[in-house]
Amino acid sequence: MDDREEIVDSPDEWVARHIRQYLETNGRARPGMNDLLLTTRGRRSGKPRRTALVHVRDGDRYVLAASHAGADRHPAWYLDLTANPDVTLQVGPETFPATARTATPEERPRLWDLVVAAVPSYRAYQEATSREIPVVIVDRTH
Repeated sequence: MDDREEIVDSPDEWVARHIRQYLETNGRARPGMNDLLLTTRGRRSGKPRRTALVHVRDGDRYVLAASHAGADRHPAWYLDLTANPDVTLQVGPETFPATARTATPEERPRLWDLVVAAVPSYRAYQEATSREIPVVIVDRTH
């Protein structure tokens, strides 16, 4: 992503407020939560789009759940990264380029268990929808 481009924050007011708090506190807005900021490239607009998400770590990788709170459709950020896997992460005060991909069917069960152990509400989100919630693996680009 080009640092000179204006980033469009989530249109969801709760998420936009969380992004502002995250930026103001270098990621310490919610102590005890593993939050990060994910910036994708809009699949239709081509603009950088930012959202705040909870993550778990799997070694050096960041693992995300595209839960959309159990909605029957995938979140926009997930659709964006499937169209363009080059993303930017901000974890605490550090911002870096990364590549995102959907976990394979073989990888998903173990990673899903990690996500649910960290955030048990994801289990209820999965039960609320007929779609399988995608698990996303994000690797730092070196």
